[in-house]
Amino acid sequence: MDTVIITKAARKTILASVLTLAFAFTMQAQRIACVDVNKVLESIQEYQGSQQELDNLATKWRQEIAQEYDVIKGMYNKYQAEQVLLSDEARRQREEEIMNKEKEVRDLQKTKFGPEGALFQKRQELVRPIQDKVYAAIEAYAQERGYDFIFDKSGAAGMIFSSAQHDKTSDILDRLKKK
Repeated sequence: MDTVIITKAARKTILASVLTLAFAFTMQAQRIACVDVNKVLESIQEYQGSQQELDNLATKWRQEIAQEYDVIKGMYNKYQAEQVLLSDEARRQREEEIMNKEKEVRDLQKTKFGPEGALFQKRQELVRPIQDKVYAAIEAYAQERGYDFIFDKSGAAGMIFSSAQHDKTSDILDRLKKK
């Protein structure tokens, strides 16, 4: 029986070749693509209309709040001018009125712009269905084409680099136009 002797150098070469092939095989097994979700959303008329509606609503509420702060400023200026003429009790009462008005406006601000405020709720109502539609289109696209991963390259942490050959944004736009 012939004995085959493999040198250390040959073993290293064979091991390196096997590892390279295994690595290449696993890299080929995963298909990756990216989509610019912001670009897709901005191309949808319904989304643009919703964004405009939200912007108008936010602007209206900001103006209302600014007017209320102007009222407070007027109350404070009047208080400052009359302060020396007021009794201690009248001063405390005016200060309390001003503080209550400030609290009322801060509460209004929180109600409109807070984490669970009216603007957030309106955004959920208007934008969420559109986002769900886009994500469903991306998921269907990924399943049909056999992609393992599709990253949002418009997200802050989504993608640092993407090759143009993997950008499927136009395909998603085409898919949404067909529906």
